[in-house]
Amino acid sequence: MVGAGAVGGYYGALMARAGASVIMIGRPAFVDAVRATGLRVDAREFQDTLRVEASTELEAVRGADLVLFCVKTTDTADTARALVPLLPPGSVVVSLQNGVDNAEQIRAASGIDALGAVVYVGAAAPEPGFIRHFGRGDLVLGPITERTQRVAALFERYGVPCKVSDNLEGELWTKLVINAALNPVSALGQATYGRIAESADGRQLLDALIAEVLAVARAAKLTLPGMETQAAAVAVVTRITEQMPGQFSSTGQDLRRGKRTEIDSLNGHVARRGAELGVPTPVNQALYTLVKLAENR
Repeated sequence: MVGAGAVGGYYGALMARAGASVIMIGRPAFVDAVRATGLRVDAREFQDTLRVEASTELEAVRGADLVLFCVKTTDTADTARALVPLLPPGSVVVSLQNGVDNAEQIRAASGIDALGAVVYVGAAAPEPGFIRHFGRGDLVLGPITERTQRVAALFERYGVPCKVSDNLEGELWTKLVINAALNPVSALGQATYGRIAESADGRQLLDALIAEVLAVARAAKLTLPGMETQAAAVAVVTRITEQMPGQFSSTGQDLRRGKRTEIDSLNGHVARRGAELGVPTPVNQALYTLVKLAENR
């Protein structure tokens, strides 16, 4: 697990509980906590403390059959380049990150033929060595090849629900709709998903964000599974707020901790792609700008 934060920590814990040999590479505070007291997990299905190997050194990647690439999108290129001399022959790198073009960025920066994945999990790391899980945990890989099917089977073997799709770009944009709607509103409003859904103005703002992302996707000739219409997309986002009413977005968590956010890969990407395709995205552009201003404090 390269970048053992909330996402890497949760999937690492799930796979370790199922018997996989897991090495988590993270920041010193995380590693110190895991070495001292184990990785503590408060999930919807279980509570456990796991003894897993943890390291601050990327060198620990040597010998890994599967590398789950979970760093923030702001660190993608640098981390990918650093991985190149460490990967053994046949090792598979899977990007478990927000955004829609991380696998391409990994390839461009390093030449590593990484697999892209859609990650559907609500998780947070409220303190070093402690993962709180709010809901879901399934993955989507693509396209349908022998390699992706083999990796999906490996995830399933270790308790991670995983499907393979020949429309991975559409699947990634389906997730982008959710992130572009909820992440900036939760961050700037310092509101949980449940509070956003309870607000009529909040719901109106989500509707506007969703409409813009769908317009850009249509201009790009993408098919978004389960979001063929505005009403369907709104229903999906509403269901997320109902499933995880107490969740703060990852963007909100980053702002609270004074960290750089991934907003460039979310609403920033929508605004840039919209400009390329001639699709106006004023709401996405505005919230992207506001998050960047807050981030730069």
